[in-house]
This record gives sequence, C-alpha cells and structure tokens, in this order.
Amino acid sequence: MTELACLYDIIPLILPFDCLQTRFMQQALVGLVLLAPLAAAMGVQVVNFRMAFFSDAISHSAFAGVALGLIVALDPQLTMLAFGVLVGLAIAVLQRLSTLSSDTVIGVIFAAVVAFGLAVVSRDQNVARDIQRFLYGDILTISDVQILGLLALFAVLTIFQAWGYNRLIYIGLNPTLAKAHRVPVAVYQYLFAALLALVVIFAVWAVGVLLVTALLIVPAAAGRNLARSAGAMFWWALVVAETSAVAGLIISAQDWARTATGATVILCAFAWFVLSAGAARWRNGR
Repeated sequence: MTELACLYDIIPLILPFDCLQTRFMQQALVGLVLLAPLAAAMGVQVVNFRMAFFSDAISHSAFAGVALGLIVALDPQLTMLAFGVLVGLAIAVLQRLSTLSSDTVIGVIFAAVVAFGLAVVSRDQNVARDIQRFLYGDILTISDVQILGLLALFAVLTIFQAWGYNRLIYIGLNPTLAKAHRVPVAVYQYLFAALLALVVIFAVWAVGVLLVTALLIVPAAAGRNLARSAGAMFWWALVVAETSAVAGLIISAQDWARTATGATVILCAFAWFVLSAGAARWRNGR
C-alpha cells in the first residue's frame, strides 16, 4: 500500500534508531502510535466510570471469538472483533435492564464468556495451540490491513470523543440528571460500549489478553495524578500512552533487553505512574 509505505519511510528520519530500520518494526510503531491514544482516551472514561472489569470481560471474549472463527473456517480476527462488540453491547443492555449492580452483571457475562471460550477451545487441540498467541499478543506481526482498521477506528473515536466527551463525563457523574437535561444516555452508553469493545480487541492483538486492562488503566491513572481537571487528565493520559508506546517498542528491541513489546510498553507506563504519584504527593504536600 503506497500511502502506508510513504509513512513507514518517514519513521527512520524522525526516529533514527537501528531497530526501526526494518519494515515490521515500522509497522509495529505505527500500530502502537495509533492504538495508544485510543486506549488512553477510552481508559479515562473507564477509570471515571469504574469499568475496568468491563474491559476484562471484553478481552477474554477474544478466546471465544478466535475459536469460533477457527472452527467455522472464518477469519478469526473478524470473528474476534464481531464477538467482542456483541459481548460489549450485551453487557450495556443488561446493565440498563437489570436491577443488579454493574459489577454483578459484568461478572456474570465474564464468567459465561470465559466458560464458552474454554468449552469451544477444548473441543479441538489445534485451536488451543493457535489461540495461545492471543494470550500474550504480538504487535510485531501487525499487518497493513490491521493498521488501516486502526486508522478508521482512530477517526471514528476522535469524532466521538470530540462530540461526546463532556456528555460522557455528565453521564458518568449522574445518568439520571443527564437524561433530565435531554442527553441521550442510552445512545452514548451503547456507542461507548461498542467502541470500547473494538479498542480492547485491537489491544489484544498488541499486548495480549493479560495486559489489555493495564493498557487502558495505567495511562489514565497517571494522567489523573498529574492533572488538575478532567480535560487535563485526558491530555496527560495521551502523553503517557504515546511516550510509553514508543519507548516500550524501542527498549524491547535492544540487545540488552529483548523483552516482549507489550509488557515493555506497560512497564514504561507504570514508570510514568510511579513518577506521577510522586509528583502528586509533592504537589498536595506543599
């Protein structure tokens, strides 16, 4: 794809590291640079809405989605996306219809999704072997098609955040009052759930099921430590996510490190969090 090739060719000029001279590393960098702000932006709302458990449920639905795709001979990446969105919307619907707490509803769906995934995987040992790579993720294998998908999701999510950020904060604080002021609460909740599911599934490709929640939560938590307002928290989370993504990729490729890229990105974000916690304590203790 000529457009993406031009983008890849710019990377060595901006970041002249030896590890970024190869095409697969350039693709990984573009993928992370697109994914990191998506995860950070949604992570701010996940933290504010106390929905970390939600992202866990979606990420674990990846097992069932991939297994279904492998068994019925469809592209597992597509079935994983479709199944993740379906689970996200199901949680949103049940949260609105049920009198149970949100955590209880998510816990029930989480259990069902994990059990269904394990049941499907256990039927075929070949599927079980193929699905292991989704446990850890591998951003180094990202393709041009996946990058184009991330670009499309980036555009959609940018519009959604620009239009609905304040409304989402309002809904998170008091959905009843937001509805009284003619905010379409249900519409925003369903859109948020669907978009969060898409971000989580893309993140599974990059960092794996085990670290998806960390990719959402840690930059947002660091942003909260550094910020003095909701808007500042959003921008700080983006800074933490982007710098962690780039630094994590470069560090993981060094001969002295040779660590998993996803894990290294999260460790860089955690370093940000530790520094931000110290900064917040110093600021509040003044």
